Amino acid sequence: MPRTLADMATEVLTTADGRAKTALSRRHAAAWTASRAAGTPLIVGEATPPLRPSRPEKPDLLPPRDVPRRKPGSEAGRLAMLHAVAHIELNAVDLHWDMVARFSRIPFPPGFFDDWVRAADEESKHFTLLCDCLEARGSHYGALPAHAGMWRAAEDTAGDILARLAVVPMVLEARGLDVTPGMIDLFRRAGDEDVVSALEIIYAEEVHHVAYGAKWFNFLCGRDDLDPTETFHALVRRYFPGGTKPPFNEEKRAEAGMPPDFYWPLSDAP
Repeated sequence: MPRTLADMATEVLTTADGRAKTALSRRHAAAWTASRAAGTPLIVGEATPPLRPSRPEKPDLLPPRDVPRRKPGSEAGRLAMLHAVAHIELNAVDLHWDMVARFSRIPFPPGFFDDWVRAADEESKHFTLLCDCLEARGSHYGALPAHAGMWRAAEDTAGDILARLAVVPMVLEARGLDVTPGMIDLFRRAGDEDVVSALEIIYAEEVHHVAYGAKWFNFLCGRDDLDPTETFHALVRRYFPGGTKPPFNEEKRAEAGMPPDFYWPLSDAP
């Protein structure tokens, strides 16, 4: 049994099966939260997590250009979208535990670890909800090929906590705030109320994850006397050169602590 939070995080990262990974993630998150509530928090410790997390044999991971495109309005297209979102959520579980393990050596306040453990726990719940939706339709996670580039941002920012915070929660997860309302509408029109319910939970909780990124990014900038906006722009241009793309969900981004001057200057919009 892992004795430190960093060990727990590494154990999740080295578990391959999606259902097993997320069940373990939820158990470890509950143990950390209970220890904090009892006033006897587990030791954070230090760990050297793998550069890439363990993955199940399926789905086949393909270059983005090789992932089959399906019309979103069709039943097959909606199933493919559901599978793609499940893949994103499983990667997010690993991204948040990797945040804990890889940067455990940095002297953060305990709240840093509270936030990312909670985020990992919520992403685990999201993956499970989406797997349930897939299985209710006679499918399962792994039945379709998936995007191979999902972990690239983690590898590129493995040595830079500010870059990790900028690119993962503040760019990639913030993008989820932009696109999820459209997905909810699509599944609602199709009468897929179980998917709508799952996506509404995901949408509400992803705001927290973006907010954690903005909170700790600004914390580090303040500690190091850096201008947050300029630093964010420089890191995104370096590690995510494709930039951010409108339309933006400005209301939810603002709720998460991201003002427009963070992301609009990085867009292709005039």
